[in-house]
Amino acid sequence: MTERDIPDNWSQDQVGEPIGVQPNYIPNNQTADTAAMSSHSQSVNKSKKKDGAGLSINNDSEPTFNLNILIERMPRWTKSWVPWAVILTLIPGTMGFLSISMLFKLPSAPNCPQIFWPLASASVRLHCAQLAASKQTINDLLQAITLVKQLPDNHPLRGEINRLLEEWSRDILKLADESFQSGNLEEAITTARKIPTDVKVSELVEEQIQKWQTIWSKAEGIYQEAEKELRQRRWQSAFMLTAKLLRVDNKYWASTKYDQLNNIIVTAREDGDRLYKAEDLAKSRNVDNLLKAIKLAEAIKPESYLYQKAQELISGFARKMLNLAQVKMKERDADTALEIARQIPPIPELQAEVDDFMLLGEAQRSAFIGTVAGLETAISQAQQIDASRDVYNQAQQLIARWQLEIEDVSRLEKARNLASQGTVNDLTAAISEVQLIPGNNPRSTEARQEVGRWRGQVETIEDRPYLERAEQIAIGEDINSLQTAIAELNQIRSGRALYPEARKKIRLWTAKIERIQDQPYLDQAKALADNGNLTTAISEAQKIASSGRALSSEAQTSIDTWQEQIRAKDSWQKAKQVAVTGTPEALVQAIQLANRVSDRNNLRLDVNIAIDQWSQQLLQMARSQSEVDVARAIDTAKLIPRGSSAYTDAKEQIKTWRQFMTPKSPPIPSVESTPEVTPTVEESQPLASPN
Repeated sequence: MTERDIPDNWSQDQVGEPIGVQPNYIPNNQTADTAAMSSHSQSVNKSKKKDGAGLSINNDSEPTFNLNILIERMPRWTKSWVPWAVILTLIPGTMGFLSISMLFKLPSAPNCPQIFWPLASASVRLHCAQLAASKQTINDLLQAITLVKQLPDNHPLRGEINRLLEEWSRDILKLADESFQSGNLEEAITTARKIPTDVKVSELVEEQIQKWQTIWSKAEGIYQEAEKELRQRRWQSAFMLTAKLLRVDNKYWASTKYDQLNNIIVTAREDGDRLYKAEDLAKSRNVDNLLKAIKLAEAIKPESYLYQKAQELISGFARKMLNLAQVKMKERDADTALEIARQIPPIPELQAEVDDFMLLGEAQRSAFIGTVAGLETAISQAQQIDASRDVYNQAQQLIARWQLEIEDVSRLEKARNLASQGTVNDLTAAISEVQLIPGNNPRSTEARQEVGRWRGQVETIEDRPYLERAEQIAIGEDINSLQTAIAELNQIRSGRALYPEARKKIRLWTAKIERIQDQPYLDQAKALADNGNLTTAISEAQKIASSGRALSSEAQTSIDTWQEQIRAKDSWQKAKQVAVTGTPEALVQAIQLANRVSDRNNLRLDVNIAIDQWSQQLLQMARSQSEVDVARAIDTAKLIPRGSSAYTDAKEQIKTWRQFMTPKSPPIPSVESTPEVTPTVEESQPLASPN
């Protein structure tokens, strides 16, 4: 039986309602054969009626039938046997051909969209349901299920129907899973829940939905955690989290979202590098570097994960620029401060503060000129600041200060004019004028500085003669001249301008006096040391070293040298005494004692010669011992110090003895001959060297 495709416009609503009856509509309770025979019967009846009408009985004819008359009336061709032979041949052949054609002709498939479903048979329903299900779309599968699941449970086809219901439900669940794998979770859930609850597969629906939701929630968690790491600029951690998406049981998250997140990380990393560079530039607190840092941060696009961080950094960089401008303003460098403020980019949360700084900065720049005209201009500019501005109160305070400062500036200008004459009287008058400025006035600090400077000039003029006179007296460089010069400088009192210079010269001349007085005693101690009387020399020099006078440091240095010579001499004598014994242990001890002599000492040449001799003795002893006990000979040779003349020979000798003591391994037979390797024994410990 051939199948007829169901049109796409066949809706499920047609299942329960009859479609308009067609002219050739055949009720479902009639078979195709019955209808065909009924049609044939009607056509036969009609032909009979026509024949009856054409062959009506003539009332004037004879009542008896005359065959001869009938034959005479027949056409001429009917009297020949040839036409009848042809007719008798064609009729059976045609009927046979028609019979075979009718036999092999399949009945036409039902037209599913035109069927009146309340009267449709189970086989028709099943056939149309299978056609719908073959399209493998969700709506067609649901229509197929609806067509057959309404049949009674005791229907003979129930087994096949249940199998198909199970199969079609699984197909719907499979299509729902495809939606899930393509990234449409809600669509997948909606599709799965369309499966009828009275189908066996429905038991798996909620379980599958739960599985989808778990997978989706896990993937979203990984994605969100990676985004969080991106915002913190932890790239390695973000990459590791991204790799977890490859293990998620969902093609959408493992491919599309994985690629998307990877691209985001690459872009974010590039943005992060820009921000790191911007932060490094901003550390220098240089205006040009801060502007470069702002430019780098502004290159971060709004769709970037680091856009918010970039905006925060821009605000911070702008704040640093404003702070630099404020520092410059405190340093009274108004031009630089205002130039920095003009370059600050427009930041909404900072703009009002920058504008206020510019307004007040212009007034401060006028005030920094330091003249009455400049202060009056500053007051005029500050008075224009509106009361609604945040700097209004500060402006009012500055106005009050500048008004007081105008009076101070007038006094300072007058005092400076007086002090410019340079005489003691003029300087004193200038000091008196400036002292009229109250201590709480804005220019009081400047006034005190001027007073201190002018007083220093007065004191210098008054005390300079003492200093010049003392320098003339000290030219003699003898004790009396130096003492007289010191007495002259002592007339300069503490706290006066030339007092530090006077004290410096007093210390210099006092040291000269002490050297003149103590040098003979130190020279005498050195002469005693040169004659070998080190103990007495140390005793004499100790008196100078403990006095704290000018030559105490030099005396202490000489004492240290002489004491080291005494210790070296004692060590050398003990070394020679110990070496007389001649045993290996004694020679090693002698070498250690001799090495206590410093390289700067005159005895060091003799010490080196002796150490070489004792080392050669140790080597000879070791060689003698090797004839009896090789191990003991090696131990003795190890005692030879590094750097002595016998050290190299001892090292070679130890190597030879160790090879002698090490047994040779027997050769290992093998197919291929291998070269014999002589074992090399490294020294287990370095040769002993004296401390």
